[in-house]
Amino acid sequence: MSVAEAGGVFHRARGRTLDAFPAENEREWKGPFYFIQGADPQFGLMKAWSTGNCDSGGDEWQQEVRLTEQAVQAVNRLNPKPKFFVLCGDLIHAMPGVRAVFSGHYHRNAGGTYQNLDMVVSSAIGCQLGKDTHGLRVVVVTAEKIIHRYYSLDELSEKGIGDDLMDLMKQK
Repeated sequence: MSVAEAGGVFHRARGRTLDAFPAENEREWKGPFYFIQGADPQFGLMKAWSTGNCDSGGDEWQQEVRLTEQAVQAVNRLNPKPKFFVLCGDLIHAMPGVRAVFSGHYHRNAGGTYQNLDMVVSSAIGCQLGKDTHGLRVVVVTAEKIIHRYYSLDELSEKGIGDDLMDLMKQK
């Protein structure tokens, strides 16, 4: 969002209504709020940086996982709760044992495979640039495989997660 666009959002809120949120209970200004912005957990970078091998290092994520968990715990303890949390920047640096990478930003579903690594692009919750509906991707991870399915917001709200995916989560 450019500064001009951001200014437009704030300008629209001046009349105490904001049409940027689809939910009725979010349209009326109810007073100040806050949100949390985190950036660059970049799993794998801390080891790579410490060894001086940022091009091929980064096969360990323990430090970043611990810090990310600490961040989530800190946010969960806040009172009042933030309106939302947004995570920006690099999510991973290196991929030990990773079989799939999930991303967005393309505003349509897409993907492919390169050297046994699946790239899965999920369409947007918001503006659609393709034929997909507004939705979310549910990802189930088992010891053997990763299964994912894109659901429209309506389908997920009305029917929930499919029985086949739920059955996979019951396996030990």
